Amino acid sequence: MFPAEHGYRWSAEWEPHAATWLSWPHNRKTWPNCLAEAQQQYSEMARTIAMFEPVNLLVCDAHREQAESFLGGVPGIEFHAIATNDAWIRDHGPCFLTPDKAGLPPAMIHWKYNAWGNRYPHFDQDAQVPENIAAATGHRLFTAKIVLEGGAIDGNGGGVLLTTDSCPLHQNRNPDLTAADFEQIAADWLGSPHVIWLTGEVPGDDTDSHIDQIARFTDAKTVLLVNHPENNMAQENERRISEFARSHDVDLTAIQLPSPNITSSTNADNGQRPLPASYANFYILNGAVIVPVFQDPADDEACEIIASVFPDRELIQQPSDALIVGLGSVHCLTQQEPLSLL
Repeated sequence: MFPAEHGYRWSAEWEPHAATWLSWPHNRKTWPNCLAEAQQQYSEMARTIAMFEPVNLLVCDAHREQAESFLGGVPGIEFHAIATNDAWIRDHGPCFLTPDKAGLPPAMIHWKYNAWGNRYPHFDQDAQVPENIAAATGHRLFTAKIVLEGGAIDGNGGGVLLTTDSCPLHQNRNPDLTAADFEQIAADWLGSPHVIWLTGEVPGDDTDSHIDQIARFTDAKTVLLVNHPENNMAQENERRISEFARSHDVDLTAIQLPSPNITSSTNADNGQRPLPASYANFYILNGAVIVPVFQDPADDEACEIIASVFPDRELIQQPSDALIVGLGSVHCLTQQEPLSLL
């Protein structure tokens, strides 16, 4: 039986959390010449989250002293001796599920992980993270047969899923998977029978267009769409959302987000490379929403728009100009565990 048949679903990120899971950033190749700065911004983010909900931080023994120098003794942060190759727990971590039937134990999905289409070698420890978290927590574990990263999907908790037509169906992940196959998997594994296929790419993105860089639900009927000056993806995605709403007779509203002007970073290893900075990479937690900011003129406008769709949550700006050198930001670095209310 699939998770949905057992009575599980993938809840929306704004639903109550039991905790947030993080993986300590330690890979110097990910943050060339700025690992310490990235660790500082990451630690600010972790401290902020711990003010609102418990934090479970994965850090192996080899990096524990380093992590403790930043976060040791912070109330609400618990360290777990689980090794990782990198910090992107949104993608290598489990997808935690919510029980919709009384008496069901906490559960999660272990999607297959191959470092965004085998782009980065040495992901063996990351690929084992869901199993290790299940062993540490005793949570029920469902193991899937497809490659899927958490950043590739976004849901409204009510059966509608956002993804892109260039990521889960990519040849470097699931060469034999069709759109119909994926839609059935979304229904069976996530309790989301409706998929809206969006498009576009933030320059510098190395994930084949993760949805959390492009479009995000903020409630069951509202989607924020990134408007990037180098393409017309916001207009095309608004058209696709409107078409889905008409064909399914549902009410969906699309609101456009600006893009920061940050474009590239110079480092000794890779020279000039574009940075995929996106305000859609925010993270919703209990009572607040953390928004990445980049010392950019568009920061204030983006934060005003995001604050307007989360009127009951505190908006917290998270400096991310060092984090984004690793080609990801706040949402990529976090993974929510829902709180069961049954």
